[in-house]
Amino acid sequence: MKRNYKHILFPFVLCGLMAAQTSAAPGIVKGRITDTQGKPVAQVVVTDGRNFTTTDGTGHYRMESDAERQPLVYISTPSAYKLPATDGIADRFYQFQKADSQENTCNFTLEPRETPTRRFVYIAISDPQVKTDAHLDRFRKETVPDLKCTVDSFKGQEVVGMAVGDLVWDAMNLVEPYKECVSHLGLTMFQAIGNHDFNLKYADMERTAVPESGYGEADYHKAFGPTDYSFNIGQVHVVTMKDIDYQGGKKYKEAFTPAQLAWLKKDLSYVPKGSLVFLNLHAPTSNTTAEGSGNTSNTSELLDILKDYQVHIFAGHTHFYENAQPAANIYEHNIGAACGAWWAGHVNRCGAPNGYLIVEVDDKNVKWHYKATGKPSDYQFRTYKPGEFKSQPKQVVANIWDWDPDWKVEWFEDGKPKGPMQPFEDEDQDFITMKNGKAEGYHTRHLFRAQPSTSARTITVKATNRFHENYTQQIEL
Repeated sequence: MKRNYKHILFPFVLCGLMAAQTSAAPGIVKGRITDTQGKPVAQVVVTDGRNFTTTDGTGHYRMESDAERQPLVYISTPSAYKLPATDGIADRFYQFQKADSQENTCNFTLEPRETPTRRFVYIAISDPQVKTDAHLDRFRKETVPDLKCTVDSFKGQEVVGMAVGDLVWDAMNLVEPYKECVSHLGLTMFQAIGNHDFNLKYADMERTAVPESGYGEADYHKAFGPTDYSFNIGQVHVVTMKDIDYQGGKKYKEAFTPAQLAWLKKDLSYVPKGSLVFLNLHAPTSNTTAEGSGNTSNTSELLDILKDYQVHIFAGHTHFYENAQPAANIYEHNIGAACGAWWAGHVNRCGAPNGYLIVEVDDKNVKWHYKATGKPSDYQFRTYKPGEFKSQPKQVVANIWDWDPDWKVEWFEDGKPKGPMQPFEDEDQDFITMKNGKAEGYHTRHLFRAQPSTSARTITVKATNRFHENYTQQIEL
């Protein structure tokens, strides 16, 4: 979740923390990766979030690792193997090191796929953001059953879920209940960390002088594992990263550290250039909400690292649906929040309904659509009659939340084509109504309008997405 304030980290504070982070010489982590038959698995990428290595022909690996500052060792699951999970939650691809040991042993077992994966479904969910039992109850009774129905509708296909942060709202006591909600759904569920998933008492590991005294990601690590990790499925290399520089007590910046960007560059060095990459973040890179105040501050460095790949970025944080293309090879989906505008109702700040994004992958072909919670899959926009959208009293208005410039939006009056609808920027009426008529200035760019004649009886709005799929709604005047 993004609130509209910034916090400044004074350089002397950072220097003091870094000076305090002196430690003994790095230890060693080693181990072996085998399949379920005990056969060695070679060339598996292993990392501790800072250092990398790969397994040799016998499945063994060995690398330097500071177990105190890099508490987890984990693998990037190759596409020829099933994604490790327990009760539907991604698991067993990571292990904890013993912080007081100079030599740790971490072994992993991978289960081979019977056949290569060509098609799979990827479901991105942002900001469940449960703070109270009432929030959790809504998530459990509204979002989860809808998600289960979606998963069931793709029988015969593998489904991967990715929650892109703010799983909870500073409520560490709800991490496990959230985890229970997304278990046993028939998919493999991964998570990213958001600014509200840190323990308020502590700064993040990067800023913590004595990790054994506590650090911000500890609860997340215990429940879900590493915050910067990757895996492979089909033709896609999937990367998840923390882009919240957390200072403790709700103070944070949307940013990657230099060490994280170096980690990403090294992770991608094992991936052939030109490959399809899914990058999961909490904060987006290119949303225009509040003049982009919720975007990562070092986006340019990120885009440079990604320049040789075909990339889809999935992000949340803003509670404001917006698609963007920050570079020719990159498409960003800043999806609507599962909780909408913080469980205040059933819409986000831009008017997009509570929901999640369904992505269908076939080899390197990717198509997607947004699934509104409690609505049929073809509910892709909301129409307003003249007089319903208060700032447009004579206009028919359509809010098309998954819109991008490749969409075509047309209207018909009494069956006769009238051409394209006019795009405009304004605050969504449903959001204003939900806020008891109080406008908050969050103008969206996915609004369209048309003015019917005084004799018109029926207006039809037809929206065609980039995949040539048509959606229509008819309004009786």
